[in-house]
Amino acid sequence: MTETTKTKRQLLIFLLVAYGVTYVMGILTWYGSTIPVEMSIFPSAQMFYPAAGVILAYLITEWKEGLLPKGFYIGFLLVTLSMAVFSLLSVALPGKTISLNGQSISMWAILSQYVMIGGSILLWILLLIAGKKKRAAYGLGWKQWRVSVFCVLLFLVLYFGRAAIAYAMGGEAGTMLEILQNPSAWAYLLFTPVNFFLAFAAFFGEEYGWRYYLQPLLQKRFGMRKGVLILGAAWGVWHVFLDFFYYTTPDKGLIMLMTQIVTCVTLGIFFAWAYLKTNNIWVPVILHFLNNNLSLVIANNYSVEVMENQQVTWEMLPATILLDGILFGLFLLSKEFREKNV
Repeated sequence: MTETTKTKRQLLIFLLVAYGVTYVMGILTWYGSTIPVEMSIFPSAQMFYPAAGVILAYLITEWKEGLLPKGFYIGFLLVTLSMAVFSLLSVALPGKTISLNGQSISMWAILSQYVMIGGSILLWILLLIAGKKKRAAYGLGWKQWRVSVFCVLLFLVLYFGRAAIAYAMGGEAGTMLEILQNPSAWAYLLFTPVNFFLAFAAFFGEEYGWRYYLQPLLQKRFGMRKGVLILGAAWGVWHVFLDFFYYTTPDKGLIMLMTQIVTCVTLGIFFAWAYLKTNNIWVPVILHFLNNNLSLVIANNYSVEVMENQQVTWEMLPATILLDGILFGLFLLSKEFREKNV
């Protein structure tokens, strides 16, 4: 098998899993929203599919490669399969519930959280067992501590700065100060590193697919800047079923999709910049985790339900384009995106 043939075969496998599985499950997302049933498993499971596509492609085409981290890869696929199965069961057997603190919660949602936590711990162990050489060979090693920490801290400044500006633009200038005076916010922030350790697998699931695998391919084909813009749009469209049937209601799905694309393009630029600057996939993994989880702090609502049935309007889109475009999109002009061989 030539390198060109292998690359094409790997890309096909990746697309079939990352998009094919996602869109098949997306049909179930639509169906589940009509019953309705507990839907929180679907977005969590979907996060695993991009990396699962890359991993399956490598296992099929490079099985004999001595540096392939097979244990970690197979472990990740098993966790991904478990998440997908629980998604299916949540629709097929929606009546299975558990009473917790007086509330009726889907048994499948609870079990999926156990899989997420147990799977993440198992994957940390398998990653450690793989050894430094195998981690380095497949982009799994930690690199450039100082620059990596700088990128994370810079993101936090921009993230909270964007929230403060957004509140000020809405006539609520003091809201961020009120949020940061809330003891619940600090308790949540202090627990964030532990939360990352217990839930990293899902965020690795996206970033290993988008930033580690697909970004270099698109940049090689379309150029450093255009490749990242195309990736951002493709990443946004990947969310389409969630945008229509989970994050908001179908009547506002198109607004959410447009907002999602803007967010994925602009955040994708910053994530790509951080990855190019560090060559450390764990940086965008951490950034993605912070972006998703700190949204609860910004919303001052610590329920997972804050992500579901969001209220969005077309009037909100220009502000999103302006803020995200300036704070994150302008990194596209940095030296890291100068044309070069990827």
